[in-house]
Amino acid sequence: MASLGRSSALIAAGTLASRVTGLLRTIVLVAVIGSFGSPAADAFATANQLPNNIYTVISTGILTAVIVPQIVRVSTRSDGGREFISKLFTLGTVVLLAATAIAMILAPVIVWLYVPRFSAEQQALAVAFAYWCLPQVLFYGLYALVGETLNAKGVFGPFAWAPVVNNVVSIAGFGVIIALTGGDVTEVTEWTPGMIALLAGTATLGIVAQALVLFAFWRGTGLHLRPDFRWRGVGLGDIGRLAGWTFLMMLVGQVAGWIQSRVVSEASGDAGIAVMQNAWLVFMLPYSVIVMAIGTPYFTQLSAHAHEGRDDAVRADVGRAIRTLGLFVVIATAALAAAAVPATRVFTQRAGDAVASAPVLLAFLVCLVPLAVQFVVQRTFYAYGDTRTPFLFTLFQGALVIGFAYLADAILPVELLTAGVALGQALASTLQVVLATWLLRRRIGSFELGRSLWALGRFALAAVPAALAGWGVYLWTGGADGWMTASMLQGALGTVLVGAVAVAIYVALLAAFRAPELSVAGGMLRRLLRR
Repeated sequence: MASLGRSSALIAAGTLASRVTGLLRTIVLVAVIGSFGSPAADAFATANQLPNNIYTVISTGILTAVIVPQIVRVSTRSDGGREFISKLFTLGTVVLLAATAIAMILAPVIVWLYVPRFSAEQQALAVAFAYWCLPQVLFYGLYALVGETLNAKGVFGPFAWAPVVNNVVSIAGFGVIIALTGGDVTEVTEWTPGMIALLAGTATLGIVAQALVLFAFWRGTGLHLRPDFRWRGVGLGDIGRLAGWTFLMMLVGQVAGWIQSRVVSEASGDAGIAVMQNAWLVFMLPYSVIVMAIGTPYFTQLSAHAHEGRDDAVRADVGRAIRTLGLFVVIATAALAAAAVPATRVFTQRAGDAVASAPVLLAFLVCLVPLAVQFVVQRTFYAYGDTRTPFLFTLFQGALVIGFAYLADAILPVELLTAGVALGQALASTLQVVLATWLLRRRIGSFELGRSLWALGRFALAAVPAALAGWGVYLWTGGADGWMTASMLQGALGTVLVGAVAVAIYVALLAAFRAPELSVAGGMLRRLLRR
């Protein structure tokens, strides 16, 4: 298996490329259909999110919790796990086909359940988009099945790089729409059947390409699969037991997301569903690049150590992963908070819209550091084959998300409703990680939690003046009336400038205080850049 450093480099580079091209995709999409105050954008965002919801379940639920540890386990068999994985892929494909068919049949009902406060015309447009978007369910699932198997077999790069193909296809297709329509088609009544097919069909074509490109790297697994419908006798019962809890976890997440969508649908015409999704995309950029790049190889290593019964190695992995992730995620939070307005300008068409949408991004940022810790904690439970405990603390989080969403709906004006829902999610996630960390400590004993918290505290102390310096640069260039909000491209450039200043101050302060983690991170970055 490739070293952690090499694996992290491949994943970091691929994830960064996919997220950057994803932002470009968002910029082009906003030019097509708008974002802030666009009923058409909210309709498309709703439809295109439906298959994404199922993908999230697959990638962070059943696959991550079950398949990676199981493939690591069966890889020691004489056939390298070929028989087991053949049966698994056959079963998975059948389930995905059935789920896709059912979702398409129920599309009008599903859309209404998510956005009951849309007008009848806006719901009809969302349903029309959904018919073209829902086939993505099958290809998201295949992408996740193949990608997680590649990861479990130590072939880390393709899974992170494949979304670049999706983004390139989407950018090209959206560009064609701009050439044909002139762009900025924000009203529901402006969308013809041909335009609907071109926009949503392009989005689906990108997902198809993303999934199919992974098959070119399958040889690296050393597996030769064939359809196998004999699903008995290879331990699939264990998967059913484990997946039962992840299925319940999925239900919790889906119910919470469903309630959020129902509440936020009231804000269509202001900072609505499209703004919330785009703010989440910007929020996920540092999370994906840092957490997924460093954490994914750690999870594979954790699974191997847990399978071998090496609890001491697992505890060391957990503590080291939290501190390593924390060093990067703390400054990412601070820098993005300082650049919230120019970062939001990337997916809005006017400076005033960016100012009005920035609170949504700031609300999400409250939980960026806790989510990094949660990534490590949750996957440690998965490495031990325990999906019941993650269900319990996810149930706790889901109940809080729902409660905070209804509270925001009751007390906030419509222009702050989406930000209030985002803040509720962030607070719920923060409280969830407190509970999850306590439960993990009870399970495996001390994993240097005190040392990790002390390190995170030091990082935060350095990040505060760094964020203020970045914010000062934003104000010095004119703030909301300056060049950073003049266009989407200038918003991106302004975000980079503010972030660069914040990072420079952060590193200088940590160096001045001789933080030991800085030298470790520096060595890691040098190895990543060389690779």
